[in-house]
Amino acid sequence: MDVANEKSASEAIKYRRSVRVFKNEAIDTEKVKECIQLATLAPTSSNMQLWEFYHVISPEIIEKIAKASFDQNAAKTAQQLVVVVTRKDLWRKRVQSNIDYLKNQYGNKPEAEYSKREKFALNYYQKIIPALYFDFLGIIGMIKFVIFQVIGVFKPIYREARQSDMRIVAHKSAGLAAQNFMISMAAINYDTCPMEGFDSLRIKNILHLPASAEINMILGCGVRDENGVYGERFRIPFEETYFKI
Repeated sequence: MDVANEKSASEAIKYRRSVRVFKNEAIDTEKVKECIQLATLAPTSSNMQLWEFYHVISPEIIEKIAKASFDQNAAKTAQQLVVVVTRKDLWRKRVQSNIDYLKNQYGNKPEAEYSKREKFALNYYQKIIPALYFDFLGIIGMIKFVIFQVIGVFKPIYREARQSDMRIVAHKSAGLAAQNFMISMAAINYDTCPMEGFDSLRIKNILHLPASAEINMILGCGVRDENGVYGERFRIPFEETYFKI
């Protein structure tokens, strides 16, 4: 993205605020799209990338989403919206994408010629990830959870194996991507507001999302109005949240 006087990372972080009211001023759709591309460079658990980004520029759809978001000013006055969606249901597809990528990197050779490191990476996606993500009505996940707790008595082990745990993993990765997006927007003097207050079912219907998809957050986008930030930034004293060990 070629932007004159783009802010540094620390400047963008300090500039970013949750803007509740945006000016009636158009923003560049392509620049917002580029910020979404930067969002996809965020770290993601096991490189699974169980996310989707819906870039809403239609005024009619923005109005519908605003109503389903309880008519929040951050949604009503937004020039554009970005809806961050988690797709845990796509884990098989993402696993195969990672396997295909690894095999392409290793070159066209028999698996018997793979190095120890290459075999470990493939085994991770062919066996370990499916073992963690596969479930049936939460029953298998609970069985895995109990087994892992027992094993954990004797040695360190990954304990978050339930369906709800993997759901949290997907949302954490999506949250990291959303932060990448907001900082990227701040760097080019665009503003955002992350919103969690909305009727998720109505939003999914508006965007024609499958039942298995989940809304992580909705991000209002635009340029801040003079009264768009509702007060000075408040943070708990750093000494209360920082622990050096």
